[in-house]
Amino acid sequence: MLRNKEIKLYITLLAAVVIVGFVACYFFNPVSGIIALSALLLMAAVSFLFTRWRYQQIEKLTEYLKRIAGGEYSLDIRDNDEGELSILKSELYKVTVTLSEQANLLKKDKRFLADSISDISHQLKTPITSMSVMTDLISDENLPLDKRVEFTQNIRSQLERLQWLVASLLKLSKIDAGTIKFKKEPVNVQDLITRSIEHLLIPMEIKEQTLEISGDEHTEFRGDFNWSSEALTNIIKNCLEHTPCGGTIGISFSETPIYTLIKVSDQGEGIHKHDLPYIFDRFYKGRNAHNDSIGIGLAMSKSIVKNQGGSIEVTSEKDKGTQFTIKFYKSIV
Repeated sequence: MLRNKEIKLYITLLAAVVIVGFVACYFFNPVSGIIALSALLLMAAVSFLFTRWRYQQIEKLTEYLKRIAGGEYSLDIRDNDEGELSILKSELYKVTVTLSEQANLLKKDKRFLADSISDISHQLKTPITSMSVMTDLISDENLPLDKRVEFTQNIRSQLERLQWLVASLLKLSKIDAGTIKFKKEPVNVQDLITRSIEHLLIPMEIKEQTLEISGDEHTEFRGDFNWSSEALTNIIKNCLEHTPCGGTIGISFSETPIYTLIKVSDQGEGIHKHDLPYIFDRFYKGRNAHNDSIGIGLAMSKSIVKNQGGSIEVTSEKDKGTQFTIKFYKSIV
């Protein structure tokens, strides 16, 4: 306590009061001097005790902050009293809660980053290993021509997969970083669907699948046409892959005063109930996922929709199919 200037000042003043009191008693009326001296000493003592108590409270706050800096975010110094000191305690507690939340977010981000790096490494390792093996085989002069062509096509396919993976990861990283500015323009849903299914029509035809589209041609929402098209393409592609040959993929859309609704459904084997909560997590592969699935398309779709103020949900029933529901909410002016 003596390191505080205010305490030193009080001690100095107290000493001065005592000296002045003795001088007054000696040269003037002793009784009046003793009364004045006693009053001054009492006031000084009360003031000293109050100051001492205040500094003790400050010391407690200092110790509290030291423990918070050490990571003890569970501490709570709030009280039910009134006054500036109680307000200070309350504000410090709010800062503590904020620091605790930020620390938890940082832990989650670090864990997510570590998991993502591990997943990316795994996804890159498989095609690179495959291409390395086939490159060695192609270098064999005695390799038959048909095998050489087969291996070359396989390498090209793996390169395309790598290219798509890298491009998708770059898009996701830009979305996560907030560097992409999504447009807020009128988007006609029918035109959006037409764009989204352009390069999926041939795979549908090969599998003899039927595409059923229904909705009001004037249905629209405000958003980014190109990014929304990419999100919808990934969802339709997922339905295409899980719908058997000769099956049907349905797309319906409508508009309400609150949101614009797009539903995409398939007749696949359905998503296992234990996989449903995680299918939008990047790199997650469910029990019914294809062997060449990377688990990034649906994650990207969710990020795109969410960053446009929308939502995406999924329901599924075993052996009956899956339905994705996308909502683009209207802005309230």
